[in-house]
Amino acid sequence: MVILITAALIIRFTIFRKPKDSPSGAQNVIELIVETVGNYTDAKAHGTGEVLCSYILSISFLLLTSAFLELFRLRPPTADITMTFSLAFMTFLLINIYGIRKKGPLGRIKSLASPTPIVFPFRLIADMAIPVSMACRLFGNMLGGMIVIDLLYTALGNNAVGIPGVAGLYFNAFHPIMQTFIFVTLTLTFINEAIE
Repeated sequence: MVILITAALIIRFTIFRKPKDSPSGAQNVIELIVETVGNYTDAKAHGTGEVLCSYILSISFLLLTSAFLELFRLRPPTADITMTFSLAFMTFLLINIYGIRKKGPLGRIKSLASPTPIVFPFRLIADMAIPVSMACRLFGNMLGGMIVIDLLYTALGNNAVGIPGVAGLYFNAFHPIMQTFIFVTLTLTFINEAIE
């Protein structure tokens, strides 16, 4: 969090100290990122792009920064189940908040009982399982990458020169980007289901 807050303050007081109407350079890149995430958010969860964009960007940067910490041989926060569960629980709250905001409390309950009331208990169980499944999935994937790298270092010992570095690029760069994309997409998909 210190890294992210420091980066945000630096960006705010250097790049966006005097924002320009026609952006260039770093301001252009940041605005492009925000616009792309906003469009993706709106496409996956219709009509929520402007509101959910900041949340999606925040968890994306948090997940990516957490994963990149492992490049410096630090244990990533996402390798702790409480961290991933807290992110998944926030998603669970957003699913229900958006569902209730769109349909009202009674409408949200009715949507769980569609197409027939017989499915209500199963839909309720499935809804309650969302944070658990999302948390375990993210935790398992992030912890798995960390374990593979540690096993490589242990197995190669003093010969750990090139192979762990290449594997580290996959498990600490590409793999976290993929997991972040999946977590964000699942979040938006579940929110879209709640507001349909």
